[in-house]
Amino acid sequence: MDVREAKIAFGAPGIEPRWTHSTKDGIGTAYDTRSRVWFTLSHGIVNEIYYPYVDQPNTRDLELLVTDGETFVHEEKRDLIHALRYPEKDALLYELTNSDPEGRYRIVKLILTDPHSSVFLQRTRIEVTDARLRAKLRVFALLAPHIAGSGKHNSAAWCDMAGRKLFNAHRENVHLSFGCAPDFVKRSVGYVGASDGWTDVMKHRAMRWEFDHADDGNLALTGEVDLRNGLEFTLGVGFGPNHQSAVAALLQSLAQPSEDHRAGFVKQWRRAALNDDGFREHTGDSGRLLRLSRAVLLAHEDKSFQGAMVASMSIPWGETRGDEDLGGYHLVWTRDLVHSATGLLASGQTHTPLRALIWLASIQPEDGHLPQNSWIDGRPAWTGKQLDEVAAPVLLAWRLRRDRALAGFDPWVLVMRAARYVILNGPVTQQERWEENSGYSPSTLAWAIAALVCAADFAKDRNDEPLATFLLDHADWISANVERWTVTSRGELLKGKPRHYVRITPTDADAPDPHVNPDDAVLVVANRGGSWPARNVVGAEFLELVRLGIRDPHDPLVRDSLAVVDHVLKYELPRGASWRRYNHDGYGQKDDASAFDGTGVGRCWPLLTGERGHYEMAAGRDALPFIKAMEKFANDGGMLPEQVWDGPVLGELDPGDPTGSAMPLCWAHSEYIELVRSRRDGVCYSRIDPAYERYVAKKNTSALEIWTLQHRIRRLPAGKRLRLAFGAATTVTWRAGAGASGASVEAEMVTKGLSFVDLPIESLKLGTRVTFMIRSSEQGSSEEREYEVTICERA
Repeated sequence: MDVREAKIAFGAPGIEPRWTHSTKDGIGTAYDTRSRVWFTLSHGIVNEIYYPYVDQPNTRDLELLVTDGETFVHEEKRDLIHALRYPEKDALLYELTNSDPEGRYRIVKLILTDPHSSVFLQRTRIEVTDARLRAKLRVFALLAPHIAGSGKHNSAAWCDMAGRKLFNAHRENVHLSFGCAPDFVKRSVGYVGASDGWTDVMKHRAMRWEFDHADDGNLALTGEVDLRNGLEFTLGVGFGPNHQSAVAALLQSLAQPSEDHRAGFVKQWRRAALNDDGFREHTGDSGRLLRLSRAVLLAHEDKSFQGAMVASMSIPWGETRGDEDLGGYHLVWTRDLVHSATGLLASGQTHTPLRALIWLASIQPEDGHLPQNSWIDGRPAWTGKQLDEVAAPVLLAWRLRRDRALAGFDPWVLVMRAARYVILNGPVTQQERWEENSGYSPSTLAWAIAALVCAADFAKDRNDEPLATFLLDHADWISANVERWTVTSRGELLKGKPRHYVRITPTDADAPDPHVNPDDAVLVVANRGGSWPARNVVGAEFLELVRLGIRDPHDPLVRDSLAVVDHVLKYELPRGASWRRYNHDGYGQKDDASAFDGTGVGRCWPLLTGERGHYEMAAGRDALPFIKAMEKFANDGGMLPEQVWDGPVLGELDPGDPTGSAMPLCWAHSEYIELVRSRRDGVCYSRIDPAYERYVAKKNTSALEIWTLQHRIRRLPAGKRLRLAFGAATTVTWRAGAGASGASVEAEMVTKGLSFVDLPIESLKLGTRVTFMIRSSEQGSSEEREYEVTICERA
């Protein structure tokens, strides 16, 4: 068969689809909510284009192929030299320049979106310096649709509308229209790896194939650009819920002067620009990364489900990932969302953080938990339970209240639901902040304490002193036990420093051991990292205790723990100091620089440089070296990566370069903004002042031990009062010692869904057994069961 004569592409369904590199040089969107498209950039080209939501990519990449028809074919992303700049301050408008290594030509592209419509635009100019090449040069645009988040089951065809030569691609209820001004000279739709335009042009140095449609596969759309009347052209990709709407949007955008689009795009972003307000002098780059970081965070907010902000418009190691990794990092993690919102709040932007809080309130179920992560419409994606993510919205609500930015929103229901969940389901978390282990995590405990203190502040606003006291009692109890739960006295990582915080003391969240010993517990590290004594696995998560105002930065235990962390996890890289998450971490680029595939080596995280900067500032030292280090970890486009390479020079990979992990990572950008703000203010911006006053200034402790159905202590230190906390009205029948008469007491309701009984057993002798039975609607039946607690010596 002569394929030049065929109209239907061959090779269905094409090769197995893959996504693309996660190391973005830039991300962008219009600031207006009418333009519901987002784009990412890397290697000199456009990668994913998202529509109609920020969690739904529809393309893999859009690039140009260039040939003289005789001696070479150049693919932009692989063969040319790339440069990026921002032609307008404060706007996510990009100029990409891709140059022939031999200097014969270069491609200059202005990347933006229609400021008022769901259309991506790429204005392109070819500059030819070799006169002999001018008449021979041929350029082909190559677009790989991955519509509605999938490279499979796409269908596409030529589309001639209003006299224009376009493409239409679609899957499910998303339609994409691809065109050029001036019109393409030739067009072809093919299956990737068989009949696609890349294969055609690379083989023939021309377009020999002109297939008019291909259905249900992994596709590529290829159009030859018309250079007969000049070397400038505009590519456009329009989107809509049907064919007509996508075409109309595209043609309407192409009909408008490109300068009008640029002016409108820039004007919108300048409305959202950072007011310097004394920030610049606290940076090492005159505020460049600060301005970009704010814009990056704003761009990650969805425009239909406002307040929902994804963690990153990227898929880590995306070039090795297929449709099964649809979520990537374009999901909403409550923790990351609160970090992003707090970073924006620190920059002086209040509207998005408030929308984020309200969005969280709208997806929080009555029991107060929040999903591990979710799509922007609130549907849960992964199913883990993380106490820090339950606590996080309470901290955001408190900071908005502190900054007088709650407007007319009352977060009380959100706050109390979260506080109730923390009390009844903690202190053990199913997953800590790295989402890999269950147990007693210093950082999770810090967030839980801070959230309860904040909730008590809200209760005081409502003149509910009994509830405030109850919440503070529980916070005090957790605080008083942090070291018992998470500090080893037999650490072996650094001679002379056996006592330090551990990364996590493991225990089963479904049946937690309230008396687990950090010295003896064994931690099974995720990503095939092996099994290790928990006392010998460390991370810097305990610094959240300092940052949130729960521990003194000069506490000898904190200092000793930092010495151990620095000995094991710190890397002095050419761009500055950075830290790995924990030893034996398996999430990261392998030693041979190959992609993480379920195993790897955890590398340094720039956001940990920022967290250390917050500690150093809290300890009275200057945070500027850490601010400058983070600035150097950003790439030319100002994007901060999740991880950087900390191994030796390997090929083109130098120490401090981004790995294939997520980039940009919003958490890292928010950490940077917050650190600059903290240095300006002279105090950690995220510090919870009433917690600082309670635990650092006044050094509050606790006279209580607390028992819950989730945390059933078996031993009670002598002299402590025993509190039984419940989630419903409860009757407790108890006795102290064999043969003692029993007594019944009704639990005191402090608020809806929270009650407690305090057993006055402070004076009981060692070895006394206290038994009690409970009858509670929380258990769902009237069944009674006996529990026992034994009075023991104080630790």
